[in-house]
Amino acid sequence: VYRPMMQLSGMLFSLLGWVLSCLTTYLPQWKNLNLELNELEIWTMGLWQACVVQEEGGMQCKDFDSFLALPPELRISRILMFFSNGSGLLGLLLSGFGLDCLKIGERQQEQKKRLLLCGGMLFWISGITTIVPVSWVAHSTVQEFWDENIPDIVPRWDFGEALFVGWLAGFFLILGGSLLNCTICSTEVHPSLGHYAVAEQQDQCQHL
Repeated sequence: VYRPMMQLSGMLFSLLGWVLSCLTTYLPQWKNLNLELNELEIWTMGLWQACVVQEEGGMQCKDFDSFLALPPELRISRILMFFSNGSGLLGLLLSGFGLDCLKIGERQQEQKKRLLLCGGMLFWISGITTIVPVSWVAHSTVQEFWDENIPDIVPRWDFGEALFVGWLAGFFLILGGSLLNCTICSTEVHPSLGHYAVAEQQDQCQHL
């Protein structure tokens, strides 16, 4: 009873983590910058573009001209987030075919276990490759914020909302992969065994 529930829970957590990971990739709020001279504007920076948000509600964005002109953490983060999204999608496909509730390949339990194991491992990889770039950008932001060589009058970048979404995505992906891998080690109780146990108990009660 618990095995299908754990599998479905693992798939739901993994799907939610994958969606949040894709959202993190394209959100422009990896870094935020508030200008003291003009508090009505908030500058944001993502992996693809920089934007300025004005108090009136307008938002203007400009794509980065060159990939090579980006800082190293943003260049590597692009590659890792693409890898995370791809491995998460592949994990969803493989794990879907390995679920017990799916009637396709019902007699090939060993193959379904292998698919489920591969899917769980891919979710782990996807979660790690989401957490690493987000944490790297956060670490570089903290270093720049407390850099004593930068004058105090120069505005400092701060954490953006996309970093928190990315951490949450990585947690859900690792949690979903762990639940799927735990179901592989659990033993499945077949209905025939359950009927046999009930019949044996009824016989013992009749003898009493």
